[in-house]
Amino acid sequence: MKKIAPIITLLLVSVFVSIHVKAQSHSADKSGWISLFDGKSLNGWKASHPETFKVENGCIVTDGPRSHLYYVGSVENHDFKNFEFKIDVMTKPGANSGIYFHTKFQASGFPDSGFEVQINNSHSDWKRTGSLYDIVDFAHKYAKDNEWFTMYIKVYGRNVQIKINNDEVVNWTQPAAYVVPEGHPGRFISDGTFALQVHTQGDILYFKNIKVRPLP
Repeated sequence: MKKIAPIITLLLVSVFVSIHVKAQSHSADKSGWISLFDGKSLNGWKASHPETFKVENGCIVTDGPRSHLYYVGSVENHDFKNFEFKIDVMTKPGANSGIYFHTKFQASGFPDSGFEVQINNSHSDWKRTGSLYDIVDFAHKYAKDNEWFTMYIKVYGRNVQIKINNDEVVNWTQPAAYVVPEGHPGRFISDGTFALQVHTQGDILYFKNIKVRPLP
């Protein structure tokens, strides 16, 4: 027993350290925000076309075929229902993109599940950054190309709130008699993960400071 006890103690310490390190890697800050992007790699993310996304200088940079980059990491087992989400974005002229929520991985095509929050400051599509695509659309420009802006998305119950640089641009509640828009069979409040979109070959964008705060 004297020889076994130290071994058991060592194993228990090893397990504790392993669990502690894993928890620390996804620990929340004092305000409850958890980072989904480590600034160095695409660990925890999966793209339909991996060549479209790379990491440079602490940012996710896009340049390649149409693709979506899905969060598939361990935070909430990449399944979010009620949450606050924020991300810093910079677009190059003509870029067309979006942030999906309540979605799930697809190997090709535009995501069938979830909602898209538009990112578009100068593309020919009139629906501008912050629009809840095909739900609440607007043409007003709240952000500019070549400048960083912060997008904030909050989903609680059936309500969706969107802010651009602290300006509320959408506050929408899914009605009881809601009918999904044509072409979007899974565009209803549910649960799922997040995805970053590259709409068209040549869309160049930068993403950083990607964080979530799960809500009960």
